[in-house]
Amino acid sequence: METVLIVVCVLLIAIVLLQAGKVEEGNIFTGANSDLFKNRKERGGELFITRATFVLGSVYFIICFIQGF
Repeated sequence: METVLIVVCVLLIAIVLLQAGKVEEGNIFTGANSDLFKNRKERGGELFITRATFVLGSVYFIICFIQGF
């Protein structure tokens, strides 16, 4: 069970690092309006990465919960 947890953990770290930032870099310093990307929908690869992150996070939580008992 520990091996599966380690594999899921490594995959979760890798998939989180692959996610693109959702904030434009210049907005923090310039005070620009960030409403441009407010209603942006994820498509294609971004949607897959978001769903994979949710699934891997859920699997990680379930495995940790099972190991605790």
